[in-house]
Amino acid sequence: MPTDAPGLPGAHLTSDGCQFILRAPRAKAVELVLLNTDLPPRTIQMSMVDDSWQAQVPGVQAGQCYGYRVYGEWNPSHGLRDNPAKLLVDPYARAITSGIDYLGPVRDHLADSRDKIDERDSVGAVPLSVVVPHKPRPVPIARRRPLSESVIYELHVKGMTQLHPDVPEHLRGTYAGLAYPSVINHLKRLGVTAVELLPIHHFVSEESITALGKTNYWGYSTLGFFAPHAAYCSVGTTGEQVDEFKAMVSALHLAGIEVILDVVYNHTCEGGLDGPTVCFRGIDQRDYYRMNAEMNRNIDVTGCGNSFDTSKPDVLALVLDSMRYWVTEMGVDGFRFDLATTLIRDSHHRVDHNHPFKRVIAHDPLFADIKMIAEPWDVGPFGYQVGHFGPGWSEWNDRFRGFMRDYWRGVADVQELATRLTGSADLFNGSDRPPSASINFITAHDGFTMRDLVSYSHKHNEANGEDNRDGSNDNRSWNCGVEGETTDPEINTLRRRQVRNLMATLLLSRGAPMITAGDELGRTQLGNNNAYCQDSPISWIDWKLAEEWSRLTELTAELTKLRADYKLLTYDDYLYRSEILDSHGQSLQRYNLAWMNGYSGEMQTHDWQDNGRRLLGMYLSSRTEALLVWFYAGAHPIHVSMPNMPWGWRYTLLTSTAMPGELPTTTLQPGESMTLPGRTVAVMKVDVHSDVSALRTATQSLARGGKR
Repeated sequence: MPTDAPGLPGAHLTSDGCQFILRAPRAKAVELVLLNTDLPPRTIQMSMVDDSWQAQVPGVQAGQCYGYRVYGEWNPSHGLRDNPAKLLVDPYARAITSGIDYLGPVRDHLADSRDKIDERDSVGAVPLSVVVPHKPRPVPIARRRPLSESVIYELHVKGMTQLHPDVPEHLRGTYAGLAYPSVINHLKRLGVTAVELLPIHHFVSEESITALGKTNYWGYSTLGFFAPHAAYCSVGTTGEQVDEFKAMVSALHLAGIEVILDVVYNHTCEGGLDGPTVCFRGIDQRDYYRMNAEMNRNIDVTGCGNSFDTSKPDVLALVLDSMRYWVTEMGVDGFRFDLATTLIRDSHHRVDHNHPFKRVIAHDPLFADIKMIAEPWDVGPFGYQVGHFGPGWSEWNDRFRGFMRDYWRGVADVQELATRLTGSADLFNGSDRPPSASINFITAHDGFTMRDLVSYSHKHNEANGEDNRDGSNDNRSWNCGVEGETTDPEINTLRRRQVRNLMATLLLSRGAPMITAGDELGRTQLGNNNAYCQDSPISWIDWKLAEEWSRLTELTAELTKLRADYKLLTYDDYLYRSEILDSHGQSLQRYNLAWMNGYSGEMQTHDWQDNGRRLLGMYLSSRTEALLVWFYAGAHPIHVSMPNMPWGWRYTLLTSTAMPGELPTTTLQPGESMTLPGRTVAVMKVDVHSDVSALRTATQSLARGGKR
């Protein structure tokens, strides 16, 4: 059944009006309230049909605003909090109008007691649901790439374009702004294959944030799981946001860029029992939210006051219906699940990797080529589940993030580097998953930007109004000698080199890389590592930096092109030093993966055990081609020798993080050396022989002192 068809919950236009359906099996009665700006509210009694409340209302048209009042039992000690004075948003609403006025009567209880009902009407202080017509779907993507070929770009819809000089002012910060040609051209030049949008499900800001005069900028406070966030629409909030979102998806798809949604199905904006009652709590607190055995408090494994209970069939159905809607009607290509562990907890709140949530996704053909990316943790018992989500899933790899930061700030040797560069088999290969199960990232929306990683050794979150107590203290950053911005040219040169190294390491590692928007432009948050409430220049991309940081942008584009051109970097299986054979099955005396020490060839036991070693060469080869990538985190120049035959007969620099003139532009022969500057990544093309006879001839020639 199509997700917009009558029979599913929600509001569905028919030939003579609209059918409204609400799942609320515990309710004693439900009223539908139709609201217009120039007329008094109209109330309609709904009827129970097949465990759902329904009403067919003639004359209703697209754009009609509505809400529900749910009548039932008020017994807070047993988790029953029905309060018909509170107008409720439809959980299946396709559009929602606005946010919450916390000065109004938006709680179901009185201020002095959670157990005393507040009978004041919340109309005027809460958002409204909107009837949305069925319209054509977005243009589909010509080809959904496998994650092994993907370059993901995590962005904020508003922050991406709010300061973009080419985007017309009235479109900045909107879906239409993201679809603007100059923005899409930037993504294409970078080699981005998929954008991952920070939450665009309609969300509202928490009271604690609004009291400080701020907003929930990131959007991890969902109200409507079917509704695009209204404030990101340039033209209206009564359904126009749906059309504008679809147009954005079409524009990105026509450019060959997939759309992945960061979705927050683990909790809602209603928070704990002191929070507002605007939807789920007023419909059925006991069904939607995880509760303790006594049913008198929430079980919070998200740190946000409540946890959506996907062990309940109706709640699980809502989540899956939402996902199907965004795939079929809104055209998205994947999901990144915030705090995904919460979604696979059972009725006893225990982690269950055989949870129906995962089973349904695995067997529904609609999701067969849809990207499923888990943030594989929450804050509950056994919530850290990195590496355990199994086939069909990819996961944010925080081990990659932490180690790569340590390596480039000089406090980690090369032993773990090899594992992280080649897909983190220690985490993902145990359940027969490929390297693309690892979503590699060094920065994300949460934490320092790349520029701030090399500019600040400590967080600076004073602007958040929490006395710098918020945000992580484990940043693994290094300020290169001075805290914060400086005019010292040597420090600024070092910082830019370090950012280039971080970006290069990310894009040269096997697995699926995720770039944080603006990192390629030297974006800074001035040391703020928790800018969740900063809807301000602190969070927005400053496009004026483009010229100053153009070398980094160009390097990013070069590296993504290398990924596209060399399957050696994206081949989606683990490499274990397998011998390369020619077309006749004879050994070419080299391997698909080897690690070079820079002086004698392959790394030896004592090289791996050298805790002071900061140099590692990653050698990748197939029968016809090979690459050698040097990673060097040491501070001082070092002489590096090219491996002898049979590894290759010519070495040519393709790209590097060094400054112009620091590395040779001529090709190098086996055994010849070059001086690798401190803190440098260098990518070399290796010419190899693809048959044994040519290899034998070349080896003999070199032994006689000849050159190729």
